[in-house]
Amino acid sequence: MQVLLHSDTHIAATQGTSDHLSALAKEQLDRFGDRITRIEAHLSDVKGHAKTADNAVLCSLEARLKGLDPLVVKEEAGNLHQALDGAMRKLKRALSTALEKQDPRGHGKPDLPADLDAQTAA
Repeated sequence: MQVLLHSDTHIAATQGTSDHLSALAKEQLDRFGDRITRIEAHLSDVKGHAKTADNAVLCSLEARLKGLDPLVVKEEAGNLHQALDGAMRKLKRALSTALEKQDPRGHGKPDLPADLDAQTAA
């Protein structure tokens, strides 16, 4: 899984921020395995250069999935780490929901034990 970080001119995204994002993605999204090809984070300052708002940082996370449309979630928070953490929680839930909808288990004919299948065929 490739993890990319983009920020606007008002956000000082450092190597530490990038490392935090990569660690968070690995920790939170590892269970989805190779279904996710890329995660892109876009960090921006909601109020531009004015730092008067409590929720001044907007984090948009986009997940690219094999065979599905990209999923996008957004989170506003007071600092970079809070915005990344909140967006990652939302992305994890959105991915679970999207992939459960694609899961063929539980849809259509129920799986029967082999001996029961043999009895009904006879």
